[in-house]
Amino acid sequence: MAGSDAGDRRDSEYLQVQTTTDSRAEAMELARAAVEARLAACGQVAGPVASTYWWNDELERSEEWFVFLKLPADRYDELAAFLADRHSYDEPEIVATAIVSGSASFLSWIRDETRPRPASAASGASGTPLESGTDEAARQAAEGQIRAE
Repeated sequence: MAGSDAGDRRDSEYLQVQTTTDSRAEAMELARAAVEARLAACGQVAGPVASTYWWNDELERSEEWFVFLKLPADRYDELAAFLADRHSYDEPEIVATAIVSGSASFLSWIRDETRPRPASAASGASGTPLESGTDEAARQAAEGQIRAE
């Protein structure tokens, strides 16, 4: 279903996938959930935009929000299935555009941040000080070392 006819996306190592939704809250949640699941390295929300389209033989107009997600091409099928499953639309837009060029460090970052992590990495060994501090605070809270305010 989602992702089975992705055309020439296999010619590029990296993609930007976009979808739209009718609320900023849903757009933010889709971006957050995809990044948290490491299906995308980055999620961006933009909008609103005015959309005009055919739906059920009627011309529709609505306000929508874009979600842009950056990922390695080999993760597309997983991301497309994820979006199709979590999206509120019956037939969500899921469109992939090849990233034909980019800085080597940025593209490497996309690859690194979409690698599945072992369970131990989720509890504080992520690498960056901000993430490690956040993970450490979560661990301490879970162990009762930090009191809720």
